[in-house]
Amino acid sequence: MRDPASPTQASLVLENFLPYRLAVLAHKTSRALSAVYGERFGLSIPEWRVLANLGHAGPLYAGELAERSSMDKPKVTRALQRLETGGLVQRAVDAQDRRQVRLTLTRRGRGLFRDIAVLALEWEAQFLSPLSEAERKTLDRALTKLMQRGEDRPRSANARAARHAEAL
Repeated sequence: MRDPASPTQASLVLENFLPYRLAVLAHKTSRALSAVYGERFGLSIPEWRVLANLGHAGPLYAGELAERSSMDKPKVTRALQRLETGGLVQRAVDAQDRRQVRLTLTRRGRGLFRDIAVLALEWEAQFLSPLSEAERKTLDRALTKLMQRGEDRPRSANARAARHAEAL
């Protein structure tokens, strides 16, 4: 067994490690923005993510919401229940597949989404204000490339091994 402090091992400085930095930044920005809409509208982060996805994409299934919002299905389900109880989301049986339920914003939900979207965009502009326009464009291009790369890459060594085994 190797000594974790051994100089022969690659040195991992957590504070400089991109996945760690992105996770910390995402958590901090999400928390800071949630203070704005949470205090004013009483929504949690999962509720806002569901509301925002339905407001942007239109009717979705719960599984699609989970995937789009990067949340697990139970968290999406709890957020949907609270939003539905609050009259912001409604369920409708899918006409094509009666086993599926489509989720949509109610009129009240769409209005709330518009109100929060204005605040969120103002918050984003303020958050990005230390960056020049050129830096913002560079950041946007870099994030887009990294997000595409993340979608292209296998999720783990196990996923690579499974795909390799299927090819055999």
